[in-house]
Amino acid sequence: MNLFVRKLKQILIILAVCLVCVSCSRINEVASNPWQEIELPTEATFADLDFVANSDRGWLVGTKASLFETTDGGRTWSEKTIELGGDKESFNAVSFYGQEGWITGEPSILLHTDDGGDNWSRIPLSEKLPGNPYSILALGENSAEMVTNLGAIYKTEDGGRNWKALVEGAVGVARNINRAEDGRYVAVSARGNFYSTWSPGDTEWTPHDRNSSRRIQNMSFTEDGGLWLLARGGQIQFTDPENPEKWQEVIFPERSASWGLLDLAYRSPEEIWVAGGSGNLLRSSDGGETWEKDREIESIPSNLYKVIFLTPEKGFVLGQRGILLKYQEQESAT
Repeated sequence: MNLFVRKLKQILIILAVCLVCVSCSRINEVASNPWQEIELPTEATFADLDFVANSDRGWLVGTKASLFETTDGGRTWSEKTIELGGDKESFNAVSFYGQEGWITGEPSILLHTDDGGDNWSRIPLSEKLPGNPYSILALGENSAEMVTNLGAIYKTEDGGRNWKALVEGAVGVARNINRAEDGRYVAVSARGNFYSTWSPGDTEWTPHDRNSSRRIQNMSFTEDGGLWLLARGGQIQFTDPENPEKWQEVIFPERSASWGLLDLAYRSPEEIWVAGGSGNLLRSSDGGETWEKDREIESIPSNLYKVIFLTPEKGFVLGQRGILLKYQEQESAT
């Protein structure tokens, strides 16, 4: 009997601890869901999207050489095909300046259009290119900046015929590389155990140790020019606005979460959206001080890999297996 009582007490203690943990970890729910789910006919994981300047025409790219076009601002999409002669291509970035657009992909893919996407041409890349094209940014007419997955950065001023190396020293295989508007880059190592930064004029990348035992998942730049960091286990961290070399306290929006946080984007200087595994989508309306969850999105059977806000009204979340979320303008949100 004593043994039974002891075991019963142990079970009750475990249940009490679990209830306390759950109640402490729950975060508020957003008042209304502003995201429309769009499911496209593909098993691809989407990587990037962009729009032709001042228009409702846009392009969405992803794995399995997936390419979709919209002409109504992202409400509907049609699949397009570009024959590249292989069966393992993946597109990882798209960028437009006016009617001129660029798409990068693996292995060693660079596409260019000067008519909004009516016609795409493939630009040959040198076999000596360090790594595969990872991302590209259209900067102006015939001008673009491309970075490889090893951290080599190149710029063209003649539509891709010639490229100038901005940094020749590679950073190593990167998990992700992101660029600030002023031309700075931050790259997270493939294993997430350190990160590197580069500024225009530098000859090499500068490595930095991570500031906790948790591996880094993703990093990029805040609205005020600092850095944000997502780490394993649902951890968010920002640099101090007054001291960019110092990191603020770690934020755990939901401590009990086992899913990872994968990307962060600003809708406004104060409103932040964070996407993660298992359909998790979080919002902060006060610059990261407090957080709430969009629970209507949790039922979507997809990891959410990237959040993009081209304007405060034009936002998208990119997922896997053909899942795309479109932000609804405030007046139409329900």
